[in-house]
Formats: sequence, structure tokens, C-alpha cells
Amino acid sequence: MQSVAKEKPDLRKKVHEVPHKPGVYLMRDRFNRVIYVGKARDLRKRVSSYFLPSKLAVADIKTRAMLDAVWDFETHTVRSEAESILLEGKLIKEYRPRYNLSFRDDKRFLLVKIDMSEEWPRFRLARFKKDDGARYFGPYAHSGALRQTLNFMRKKFGVLTFGRGSPTERELKSATYQVPTRLSQITAGQYRERVAQACEFLEGHSREMIATLEEEMRKAAEKMDFEKAAELRNMTEDLRSTTKPMRRFTRGSLPSAIDPMAEVRALADALQLPRPPVVMECFDISNISTTHVVASMVCFRDGVPDKDCYRRYRVRTVEGQDDFASMAEVVRRRYSRVLLEAREANPDAAEFSQENPNEAISRGIRDIVEAAVLGGLNDDDDAAETAATTAKFVAVRLPDVIIVDGGKGQLSAACRELQRLGLHDLPIIGLAKEHEEIYRPGRALPLQLPVDSGALRLLQRIRDEAHRFANAYHQLLMKKRIGESILDDCPGVSQNRKNLLLRRFGSVNRLRKASVEEIAATEGIGPKLAQEVHRFLQRH
Repeated sequence: MQSVAKEKPDLRKKVHEVPHKPGVYLMRDRFNRVIYVGKARDLRKRVSSYFLPSKLAVADIKTRAMLDAVWDFETHTVRSEAESILLEGKLIKEYRPRYNLSFRDDKRFLLVKIDMSEEWPRFRLARFKKDDGARYFGPYAHSGALRQTLNFMRKKFGVLTFGRGSPTERELKSATYQVPTRLSQITAGQYRERVAQACEFLEGHSREMIATLEEEMRKAAEKMDFEKAAELRNMTEDLRSTTKPMRRFTRGSLPSAIDPMAEVRALADALQLPRPPVVMECFDISNISTTHVVASMVCFRDGVPDKDCYRRYRVRTVEGQDDFASMAEVVRRRYSRVLLEAREANPDAAEFSQENPNEAISRGIRDIVEAAVLGGLNDDDDAAETAATTAKFVAVRLPDVIIVDGGKGQLSAACRELQRLGLHDLPIIGLAKEHEEIYRPGRALPLQLPVDSGALRLLQRIRDEAHRFANAYHQLLMKKRIGESILDDCPGVSQNRKNLLLRRFGSVNRLRKASVEEIAATEGIGPKLAQEVHRFLQRH
């Protein structure tokens, strides 16, 4: 009797269950063997691309053969793209899939090794962790960032980061190790104290040092030394990448996918809310430089990011670095705009200070364009007006919970603005980063949730996303500022003429591509100056 061939399952339905998260995916054949392991910044997008007819049509022979052999797949989410690289390498070495070429050899991620039994211990790179009594740090996914971090440690702590054995005469007298003093002027015992500090740094105790570098970057930017500011920014990013805690993936320790709605329900229980919060909005202030104090508002819907509702701000009314006043301004701008537009759309609606403001708003703003409601939050009124005429009609509502990044001060500032708007009963909390304490209005003591609590993990994800979004906007403005500063060195270009050129062309890159005639057509820029600007930008 002939056996009936098993029908290949349709995996396109399963793709819709994959989260938009970084992680790894495993492709399996009909015998449940792993035949391919891949990583992705967005698992849903990457995995779904394999099952598009257009993908199969243009795929090479190897990819087509793999897709024909795939009968199932599984995904595992991680916390960052760097972790996905580490986990991908671990799984490829474990399963040795037939369609993977990279990681099939024995090349491993870098470790940092230090043998404390040596008289003058050195920090060295290693590929293998041996049972030799030495201390190991890592593994590290970004080798470039790791090497830059070792260079920083050599200069900051005055430790040896290459070579073997006791320091040579050249190393003892070298100016490379002059912080705080040369090796020739200290004993081996004093040197080991430096080593202990460097070890603590690699273990993640680097917050104060990174904060110092950020302060130096801010001062450099204020002095218009943008080259040094950019160098300090890159150094800070490398240090964060290296000293950020990484999970070690071992057999049986694969991370499992989160359950967003379970975490939402857990948060409702923890905060004693009447119902699970469907919409949550979180605010964060980024004031690395007084040149650009910016803020972000991210929105989570049903426990997952709703990026269409993200907003970013330039703080306008606050001078210097004042987190409390900046938070007050941003909260005021956000919710006064929502209430104002809702009231204009439906003048007959009930007062918005009632117990459930969303009921009044939902009746009045079903036909409001989102960009019109939220226009002006991006500090570009013209762009907001343009977007208002073209954006799709959506319903806008107040959130079920507001989260501010910070402690009592930020929370109090936000609460005062909500009360002035009549939103007395809108739930709001503050999440303090140092001890992950949750502050609530009218409660003297903060709430601390267990570290493995789903509610806390959800709050941390929201807070970290707001922080990432704010920093990304700040870096964008700094990069733009650094790019524009080149015009300050162009002869004959005053601040007013610089503004006219940037307003017409939008950026230095576009101005560099423009012809002399196009530059001369700018108001206030004559043919002679246009020629000078064109020549200057071609040389620089």
C-alpha cells in the first residue's frame, strides 16, 4: 500500500503572528530539521518576504531550493539587533544548517581576557573562553566598537591593552599610559587598582563616565567645535554598545516571544486601573545640548508600538537644561492641541473635563485629519498645514495612561499642565530610571514591581522606545547643524545669507549640487558671491 504524501502547509497565515521585533528565525524541512537560520531587525518583514511570489520569481537557485524545502519556521525575539547577531551565530554553530554559509567555521565573537595572576595584567582580545583562571568579558557583537572601547580604556585608566608579560621599557615611559601617571612612576599594586576600575567599567558601571563625555560633547557643540562634538558622540555610542549588558545564549535558553496583551493586563492590575490601557503615550526629554533641547512622544496600542502616532518636538519656551519645564511644555502642547481641535470639530460636545474625556472627544473628531490635530508638534507649521490637506481621516483619542520618563519632578510638572486643561482624571505615572520606581500622583512612596514582572517589562519597553526616538531626533538635528556649519567659513556668507541659502535649497548637500546660476537666483546672493560659494563648496 502506497503512503499518502504529506501536504505542504501554507505558511503565509502563520507569518501574520510574527511580531515586528528584532530576533532570529529558523527554517525547518519536512523532517523538522533546521535548514536555515537568519537574523532580522524586524522579524515580520523579513520572514514574510520569503513567501511573496515576487521573491520566489527573482530568487537564485540556492534560495529557491531552500524555500521549496521549507515546511515550517519558528521565531525568537531578542532585545536588540546586536543580540540577534550573537544568537544567530550560536544557533548556526549548534544546528549547522545546510543553507547557511556564514558562522559555519569556528570563528567566534570577540571576548576580552585579563589574567589577574600576572604581575601587570593586560586586557587582550580572545576568541575562545578557556578554563585557565583568567577573567573574560563578552562576547561582543561589534568588534569595531570593542576596539575603540579598549583604546578609550588605555587612555582613561592607563591600562595595558596589547602585548604580553611585564611592560617593556618603552611602555613604562610611554605617554600613552600617562593617565593619571606613567607606569614607570607607579608600582604593580597601584597599577592593579587601575585594572580593577577598568574591569568595573567593562561590567557596565559606566553611566557616570558616559554622562561626562556627553557633557563634553554639549560644551563642544556650544563652542561650535562640531568636529570634536561628533568625535565625542561616536565615542559615546561605541562605549554604550560595548558596555551594554548582553544575554549569553546557551542550549535551552532561547528567549520566548512576549505576550503584549498579557503584559497590558498585568499593568492594569499593578496600577489598579478600571480596565486594561489600550492606548499608552510616553514622553521623554533629550537635552544633551542646550543648542537643541528636544522631546519625544511614543504611542503603544495593545502593548505594541503604534509608530504612526509618534511625535517629536523642539522645546521652544525653556532656556537651558530644565527637564521639568521642558516636560510641562511638551505635555501642554500635546493635549491642548488634541482638545482644541476636538472642540472646534464639535462645538456642541460636552465639556472635556468630565470623568471620561474620550467619550466627548470621540463624538467630535471622527473626521479630523491626524496631521491637523497634531500639526505644529513637529515645529514646522507649513509642513503641518500641507500634511493636513493630504493625510487620511482617523479617530484621535486621549490615552488610557500617560507615562513620563522621570521621577517626582517630571510627574508634578506634567500633572499641573493636565489639571490646567481640565484633565484631572487622566491616569499618569512617572518611571524613574535608576531604580525603576513608579511614581503616581498623590502617593508619597513609589511603586516597585518585581524585575520579572510583565507590567514592568512593558513600561521599560515604552520608556526605552521614547528615549531612542528622542535621541534619534537630537542626533538628526546635531548632524544637520554640523553639516550647515561649513557655510560659516565661506567668505562673504553672513548668517542672514546662510539662512537664505538653506531656506531655498534645504541642505548643504543640495546647495553643493546646484549650479552657479541657481545659487545666484537666491534673493540677496549676487553672481560674484554665487561663484565664490560654488567654488568653496566644491573644494570642501
